[in-house]
Amino acid sequence: MRTAAFLASFLLCTQTLPSAFALDIPAERHIGGFAVGTQAYTFREFTAMEAIERTAKAGGRVIEFYPGQRFSPEKPDLRWDHDATEEMIKAIEAQLEKFDVMAVNYGVVRIPNDETAARKIFDFGRRLGVRAITTESEDSIDLIEKLVREYDISVAYHNHPRRANNPDYRTWDPNHLRTVLEGRDKRIGSCADTGHWMRSGVDPLEALRILNGRIISLHLKDRADPQEEDVIYGTGIGQIGKVLEELRRQKFSGHISVEYEANWLDSVPDVAECIGFIRGYGTAKGWTK
Repeated sequence: MRTAAFLASFLLCTQTLPSAFALDIPAERHIGGFAVGTQAYTFREFTAMEAIERTAKAGGRVIEFYPGQRFSPEKPDLRWDHDATEEMIKAIEAQLEKFDVMAVNYGVVRIPNDETAARKIFDFGRRLGVRAITTESEDSIDLIEKLVREYDISVAYHNHPRRANNPDYRTWDPNHLRTVLEGRDKRIGSCADTGHWMRSGVDPLEALRILNGRIISLHLKDRADPQEEDVIYGTGIGQIGKVLEELRRQKFSGHISVEYEANWLDSVPDVAECIGFIRGYGTAKGWTK
């Protein structure tokens, strides 16, 4: 990181800013002091309906959907996204209720700089009752800000890894994202993918501090090697405990999605252990009181 980034990080770290995002995720959805569940991409080999069930089996209490997942075992040709029919939405809602899982986010989704098309995504989010939408559409930020204010739905900018063949992609860099967010509505912030930061050579703790007060959600990952598959929380170099402590320092009120990109066909036990780490760490710290 550049010297200026360190200085910015230091200045931000000298104060504890309250979270700008009153996402109103009920306390009963919290585990170890955080609203915890999964990003449905964890279960990409299964359908959206199965992802809800698997989230519940792993102990998750919230879920973040992504566009394009197969809908159900009975209707695998249908895709779950913001073009879903009312019948599909009602079936998802019934499945969420059955397994006591709350939909809190939708993405990563392209939000086009076209108001009619963008409204379709926000209408879908409002219909599901999500608190946030995740995107990387920096070019649409003016329109996004308008719709965030109108719908009172947050938008979180997700970071994929640095792209050597595309220097124009800069969302991976927390310093760049901080600049993008400067002066914008406080409901626009970061979906912090800690694994992708590691792949980009970025220290997740430093990145969180640079984005102090603008973290809306996380795709939380641990890895034994930045370029390898995910591992169970606490067994890698992702500093998961310190990440949780930093989130508490920031008075983070969003949600943590376990996005576990390994053991694709049988990851429920691994995801359960990740959730168990958060539960145990938070309990030991007294965050559940």
